[in-house]
Amino acid sequence: MQHEGENPKEQHVHSVFQSIATKYDFMNDTLSFRRHKAWRKFTMKKMNVQRGQTALDVCCGTCDWTISLAEASETGHINGLDFSSNMLAVGREKVAQQGRDQQITLVQGNAMQLPYEDHTFDYATIGFGLRNVPDLRQVLSEMQRVVKPGGKVVCLELSKPAWQPFKGIYYFYFRRILPFMGKLLAKRYEQYKWLPDSLAMFPGREELEQIFRETGLKDVKSYPLTGGIAALHIGSKESQHV
Repeated sequence: MQHEGENPKEQHVHSVFQSIATKYDFMNDTLSFRRHKAWRKFTMKKMNVQRGQTALDVCCGTCDWTISLAEASETGHINGLDFSSNMLAVGREKVAQQGRDQQITLVQGNAMQLPYEDHTFDYATIGFGLRNVPDLRQVLSEMQRVVKPGGKVVCLELSKPAWQPFKGIYYFYFRRILPFMGKLLAKRYEQYKWLPDSLAMFPGREELEQIFRETGLKDVKSYPLTGGIAALHIGSKESQHV
């Protein structure tokens, strides 16, 4: 519910996602070369969620990952948080279609100030949302705060391919082709032009791995996906020794 005190980036991101909500899933396929579902499957395998475990899905959007977490946990409660009411409306429909209304709670809120107590969840996840927040360190710190000692902070995000010629092809696609596809398919050229700009400012895989460590997360691991166009980062909250 970000209105007062929003910074310009928050305002812009909010307007983008409010306006593209109904096209978001389709455009995710385009953005990821139809690989985002495979990336999420790989992520879930690495997470190894157990029956009854709980999770908070930050920037949950239209709730695909939220639902995957609920399926893996089977009985554990899953919370999804996003600041776009339009994205959450699409997500709510999906959750209802899956019959998981009782297991999943969706909340409109701010990733920079998570409305949850310390040490609440087994996992805190963020999928394709970290590059859109005003301060990624603040969001990672908040995610770490709300997981239990020994709990995991998990980020799946677009990244920057490091090797040529793929790097050159990818950047050409991202900067030149994608915004025009956005214009044709979703009539939202300005919004989709903003996506490559957000990626340009985002840290690469190794740099983000270091940021995870700097925020206090332990046993940090990262995995490049599809030639590095995406990356998975996982870190653990330090267990408290009594």
